[in-house]
Amino acid sequence: QMDLSTWKDTANGTSVEEFILLGFPGTWQSRVSLVVVFALMYTLTVIGNASIIALVWRSSNLHTPMYFFLCNLSFLEIWYTTGVVPKAIGVMLGTSQTISFSICMLQLFFLLSLGSTECFLLSVMAYDRYLAICYPLRYSSLMSSVLSVQLALSSWLGGFLAISLLAFLTSRLTFCGPDVINHFLCDIDSCLALSCSDTWSVELATFLVSVIVVVASCVVTLVSYMYIISSILRIQSVHGRRKAFSTCSAHLSVIMIWYGSTMFLYVKPSAQNSLDLNKVVNTLNTVVTPLLNPFIYTLRNKEVKLALER
Repeated sequence: QMDLSTWKDTANGTSVEEFILLGFPGTWQSRVSLVVVFALMYTLTVIGNASIIALVWRSSNLHTPMYFFLCNLSFLEIWYTTGVVPKAIGVMLGTSQTISFSICMLQLFFLLSLGSTECFLLSVMAYDRYLAICYPLRYSSLMSSVLSVQLALSSWLGGFLAISLLAFLTSRLTFCGPDVINHFLCDIDSCLALSCSDTWSVELATFLVSVIVVVASCVVTLVSYMYIISSILRIQSVHGRRKAFSTCSAHLSVIMIWYGSTMFLYVKPSAQNSLDLNKVVNTLNTVVTPLLNPFIYTLRNKEVKLALER
């Protein structure tokens, strides 16, 4: 039962003005070790992605749709990990464990929007590789510079628009205590677990948006790679097939990590996942893949190596 003042706060809307982020449990030494790992991976992610953007910008021979999409992905990854890691380090060190309600909702909106944009970008990049490998003679006409800009812009707009309604519904939930989030960031499951109002509409919206954004883009990506692999199988040279397969397997490994973890977190009818397990999976999404993605896409790429040498 709640007293009169709490009831009034609840009736007027959100009564919790800030949340406390728990981060990862453990001893001080274990948390410091995690801070070192997070800081190192964050530094490498920012330097690596920024270097790729600078390299493509400076090298005229890399001004192609493939590297244009890769620059968009690198730019996204910088902001995606920046929205999480600095705050997570403060939480683990115990210097910045509180987060205001408005900043929490803002972090949730931007992380989900950037995650949705990444899903769209990965499917666009897979479609671009499908055209390049399956229709090499018509590629320049099929994937023009205008179309590549339109696809990239659509990915960004689609990602942010898809999450707008979901973020609005989450911000309208009532939070009347407790105010402790068992996470190092503000995510949907944590907010739903703390809300003292009916969360059915938010859970339904989360499931529908996840199916539209994550599952649909995953299907496009996987179908594109199925056609790519079938084309590779028709290559006569054994060395050429092996090289193409090694590149595709690297791409697919990162894609499966991203989509697998994203589907685990969001494509479900209700918030049933363990919040402790969510922290581990979120670490894959927000710390590991931003570091791996651009490097995997440039791995064993002769054009990139030549540009670096120059």
